[in-house]
Amino acid sequence: QLAIAAALLLALGGGAVTYHQHRLDGEAAAAVRRGPSAIPVEVTTARLGTIRERIEAVGSSLARQAVDIVPLTAGRVAEIAFRPGEHVAAGDVLVRLDDRAEQAAVAEAEAMLREAELALERAQKLRTNNTVAQATVDALQAAYVGAKARLDAATKELSDRSVRAPFAGVVGIRGVDIGARVDDRTVLTTLDDLAEIEIEFSVPEIFFGRIRQGQLVQAGSTAYPGRTFSGRIAIIDSRIGQVSRAFRVRAVLPNPDRELPAGMFMHVTVVLEERPAVLVPEQAVLAEGDSTYVFTVADGRAERRKIRIGQRETGTVEVLEGVAADETVVQTGLQRLRDGIEVQVLNAPALQAGAPDPSG
Repeated sequence: QLAIAAALLLALGGGAVTYHQHRLDGEAAAAVRRGPSAIPVEVTTARLGTIRERIEAVGSSLARQAVDIVPLTAGRVAEIAFRPGEHVAAGDVLVRLDDRAEQAAVAEAEAMLREAELALERAQKLRTNNTVAQATVDALQAAYVGAKARLDAATKELSDRSVRAPFAGVVGIRGVDIGARVDDRTVLTTLDDLAEIEIEFSVPEIFFGRIRQGQLVQAGSTAYPGRTFSGRIAIIDSRIGQVSRAFRVRAVLPNPDRELPAGMFMHVTVVLEERPAVLVPEQAVLAEGDSTYVFTVADGRAERRKIRIGQRETGTVEVLEGVAADETVVQTGLQRLRDGIEVQVLNAPALQAGAPDPSG
């Protein structure tokens, strides 16, 4: 009985194994007949664009011209003719000092000049008939010249009582009030020419041979989020710092609305070179060890391409070798792809209809 039972168990086990193996063989054969299922992917087109090689730095804004306004002489402030933050023209009066004594001196000098002029004219008429000596005429001529010089000096002293803007610009906060006693060391206000802004920043010495006057500069500030101000490099320092191993550069940015003040912290980008390049979305690029590759699509199948990449920009990668412009590149669904596998392109109608590239 035991022998019969063992034989039955062996027969049943062998039948089950045979059935399971037959079922697996049948499923494998069916899978071979069906072929691998297509992997759904989204694709984009490698496009020909422009790549900008750039360096980044930080710097501070400087006014094109900036001075502290001080009087040329001592005196009492009689009038303040500006408002802080106001734009003034060159020659506009900013502050007037008490000038009553200087006005009196000018009036006296004008009277003395007139007296000397009349005396000289009378002597010159009398000289025609030898009524006066030539020496008298010469003395009166010298007196006239001296009176004119004294008038010029008095006029200059009167002019110095009016403090004027040396150039057009924006005045700052006033440092004195009416009635204050000032001298030639008192800062009345500041004046900045903000029609253009200079930004000074430092660049590492390795870029010394690549920085040139006229190169494009783009600057931004946290005070103006999302805005970019453009300008050009104007000045390149001829020396490299012994400690910093960097050199100073100044760029000039137009500032017609005077939005940028002097002293603002700026983030600067210098465009060293612009060149045409084949660009693909960053998400389409895969890395494996030291190799970088993408999947292209041809005849409904994925093809793994090894590429050599160049510069990266926001959202895009420059392809130096491996992919040409207008080739179709997989950008989503990369995890299940293998070389030669069949793919189902989900966004093919959109690309063929000329819709915007999903990669942006």
